[in-house]
Amino acid sequence: MLDVRRLQVLRAVISSGSISAAARNLGYTPSAISQQLAALEREAGAALLERVGRGVRPTPAGALLSQHAEVLATQLSKAEAELADLKAGRTGRLVIRYFATAGAALVPPAVARLRREFPGVRLDLKLLEPHDSVPLIEAGELDVSVIVWAREWRSKTVDLVPLLDDPYRVALPRAHPLARKRVLELADLAEEPWVGNEGVPGPCREVIMAACGAAGFAPNFVMECEDYQTAQGFVAAGLGVSLVPVLGLGSPHPGVVIKRLRNPEPVRHIHAAVAARVRDQPAVECLLESLRSAAPVAA
Repeated sequence: MLDVRRLQVLRAVISSGSISAAARNLGYTPSAISQQLAALEREAGAALLERVGRGVRPTPAGALLSQHAEVLATQLSKAEAELADLKAGRTGRLVIRYFATAGAALVPPAVARLRREFPGVRLDLKLLEPHDSVPLIEAGELDVSVIVWAREWRSKTVDLVPLLDDPYRVALPRAHPLARKRVLELADLAEEPWVGNEGVPGPCREVIMAACGAAGFAPNFVMECEDYQTAQGFVAAGLGVSLVPVLGLGSPHPGVVIKRLRNPEPVRHIHAAVAARVRDQPAVECLLESLRSAAPVAA
């Protein structure tokens, strides 16, 4: 097998026209250059140079190998540049997941900024339920996921980065007696029928249940639906009340009123779950900063 470093020495000798000139250019002694060339000729099984006056010129075999050495040098330089871009976070691939309301409010402006500042980074973006994300990050299948997290948890391979606190508001039918109050005690809803809006129970439901427990009651869910807008439609029809996080309010249904809650105010904590192996990449830092700055101000 031909040694790449010796091919570069051959190329330098042919380019400069002599062993002594190549030695000066490379910072070697003429003896060291001659030894490298002799070893390369043994590897090639052919003479690579012939003397011409005080200099040398390539044999057909030497000219052929010198051409390949030039190609190899170009490819090596390209590989080094691409590696530097990858290490600096200017290229590569980020696998990002998010839950529905984060996808609508937080992720689009963050991705837009990421594309502007790191156009060489390829993005794999998909919707995923928060409770499914962390195991996939631990398994090395995801890089970043925007999640709701309600439990104590630690991992050596995943960092939880706080993004924002997203308080819940209550949606009431416009004609409801409580609609006249500016701020409601959570306990005011203890005897009300509730409309669930989470689809599959998960960390968001856990936040609500914990807050209601602290207020001394368990909510009476009389129906379930898949999303916040549909839940507001049921509320407008007078079928119950529903708790909706600020991030999920969107344009409130015209048939409902939205009120603040206290004692306690339910709040879901939104984090970015980040694989520790990518945590310090500039593109990831840009994404996290953009997600934080995209957070809306709670009304």
